Parts: sequence; structure tokens; C-alpha cells
Amino acid sequence: MVVLGPNRYGKAETRIVRVTRHGDAHRVKDLNVSTALSGDMDEVHLSGDNSAVLPTDSQKNAVYALAKRHGIGAIEDFALLLARHFADSQPTVRHARVAIEEYAWERNGASGHSFVRAGGEVRTCVAHYDGERAHVVSGLRDLVVLNTTNSEFWGYIKDEYTTLPETRDRMLATAVNVSWRHAAPAGPSEAWPSGDWDKAYDRARQALLAAFAETYSLSLQQTLYAMGSRVLGDCPGVCEVRLSLPNKHHFVVDLTPFGLDNDGEVYFAADRPYGLIEGTVLREDAPDAGPAWE
Repeated sequence: MVVLGPNRYGKAETRIVRVTRHGDAHRVKDLNVSTALSGDMDEVHLSGDNSAVLPTDSQKNAVYALAKRHGIGAIEDFALLLARHFADSQPTVRHARVAIEEYAWERNGASGHSFVRAGGEVRTCVAHYDGERAHVVSGLRDLVVLNTTNSEFWGYIKDEYTTLPETRDRMLATAVNVSWRHAAPAGPSEAWPSGDWDKAYDRARQALLAAFAETYSLSLQQTLYAMGSRVLGDCPGVCEVRLSLPNKHHFVVDLTPFGLDNDGEVYFAADRPYGLIEGTVLREDAPDAGPAWE
């Protein structure tokens, strides 16, 4: 017996750049938007009946049209706007998922219309809406950080394949990939507080950076926990933090063949293979996540 399991469909990676013009001062929002819808979609799989299907091309066009009609502020607001549009306007759509990546641009000099692409992290969010309740996860990826000291690694298991020497002083670097879940509204009639997303993002980002800088690390796992805990402590609206931290290894180069000492000054930066540390930090009373992480 074969049955149809969970399924969804949508338009992946719709690239959109929205320019807001206030006289000579312009603002650029550069996004990558992916939509996914689910609901009463069995027949399109079982018999090819498309009567319940909103074409993915229509989803792409809605991204552009709503960006023009409403503008783009915080990406969380735009994701919720899109999710509510799809779930509320189509009777066969029971659930909408919208994921957005934002690429930052900085002003180039004094000109109000010239920009340079910022080379830092990518801001992210995912919004779910089912016609009654919303779930929002914010985050960032590729925030590269490095401590030149205040990190050790020793006391680990040693087996017949262990060659790594213990160290009481090492360089610690990672590219932070993190998502944090906002506590859900209490009921269907309550809306997320529009306008607070940017402040919440800045606060969470600063908490991550402060924890990384201030933690005397005996392991990257310890640093991960400190970073997640700091976000929860500084951001009351956040109930769960998930982090993925690749260990960007830096090895002291042996310069003795050249008659030179190397007292932690010259390193080889290895890009692979690398250790990958992943973990979740959450409040004991965190509400049920529902579909937030899907």
C-alpha cells in the first residue's frame, strides 16, 4: 500500500531588488525569496488535477507586486506579509512558508544613490503561517569571527588515531550560522510588533559577538553555549537559538627548518576538513515550535 506523505511546492530563490527613493537619498533592499505552499494538494500528485494549485510563477509575481505595493522594511515583516497573502487568499492553501535572505549594501561616499556591497554576513528569516498562527525564525549566516588567544583545547579522548597535540593557547575562528526563534503570538488576532525586527536583529547580533569575544574558551562547544545563552539573556522575545559553528582551523607553522622561532605569530589557515559544532540553546519554558524549523 502506497500513500502520499507530507508535501509542499513553491518558487525558490526569487531575486528582487527594491529601491526606495526619498529625493536624492535612496535605499536598497536586496533579497532572495523562496516560497512554499501546502494544503489540499493531494489530487495534483495522485491524478495530475491542478485545480488546487497556485502556479509557482504566480508566487514569484506576488513577491514583486507586494514589494511595489507595500515596500520592503524588515525582512520578517515582508515574509509575514507574503505568507499571509498566500494562506488567506487561496482556499486550498492551508500553510505558507516564506524564507528570505538579505544582502546588505552600504552607501558609497556622500552620494545618496551610490552603493557598495557589504562583505559581511547574510541576514535570514523564515516565516510560517497557517491562517491562524504565525511562527518566525530570524538569523544570519557567514558571520566570520576570530580570537587570537584566550582559547585552549586539551583533556580530550586519545585513541590510536589521535595525533592532535593539546594546546593551552590557540587561535579560535568560526563562521557563525545561527537562527533564533521568536516566541509565538498568544492568539490568531495578535500581530507581530511591526518595526521591532531590525532592533531585535541588531541586539541578537551584538549578543553573539560579545559572547564570542568575552568567553575564555576551552572548547568551541563551550563558546556555542555561551553565545546562545547570551542571545536568550539579551533578547527577551527569543525562546530558542540554534547554532552551527565550523571550526576554521589555524595551525602554527613549523619554521624550525629555517632557523626561526614561531611563538604564535605565523599560522596556516586550513579550509578543510574542518570540525563542525552544532547545538541548540533554549528556555525551559519555550513554547512548542510547531512548524517553525521546517
